[in-house]
Amino acid sequence: MIRKSLLVSALAFASTGAFAAPQTYQIDPSHTNVLFTWSHFGFSHPTGNFKDVGGTIVFDQENPTASKVDVTIPLSSLDTDVDDLDTHLRKADFFDAEKYPTITFKSTKIEKGAGDNRFNVTGDLTLHGVTHPIVLDATLNKVGEMMGTRKIGFDATASVKRSDFGMGAYVPNISDVIPLRITTEAFIPEEKEKEAAE
Repeated sequence: MIRKSLLVSALAFASTGAFAAPQTYQIDPSHTNVLFTWSHFGFSHPTGNFKDVGGTIVFDQENPTASKVDVTIPLSSLDTDVDDLDTHLRKADFFDAEKYPTITFKSTKIEKGAGDNRFNVTGDLTLHGVTHPIVLDATLNKVGEMMGTRKIGFDATASVKRSDFGMGAYVPNISDVIPLRITTEAFIPEEKEKEAAE
């Protein structure tokens, strides 16, 4: 009876502890959106989206503040649903995508936020060849299995002052402070998941 109890305890520990160590998740671009909006002369608030988001989330379930985020966004994935506007935004007076083809974000500090599963993710945003810190107000939505794959999901919000990055064209008619809304899923690639389970 004692041996049986010990075995059950060991199995329970194994099932919860298999992913206790920090795990590296790969961002899934098909379930990730980085949405941004701006004021157009005060008349409207158009939106845009970066679709092809890549990178990794190293999540430490035992100590979430020790986690890390590393994201790369190609400006080729910018989409406002208006082709001419996409072309304009990629030109030199905005993103200058030919010279600076990607946006990157690398976390430098993660702190517990206000509320359950909330975190303040501070990191270096590099945009238009300029690097500035920003803070993401992030919510951990879920960590678990889906169709045999270990997944994690977050939502986050932030604001970016584009003039800080040398992108102040048409301020104040086009708003300087740009709100961001982010949702993402990430997964452990099958090969790495097998290694973690062994």
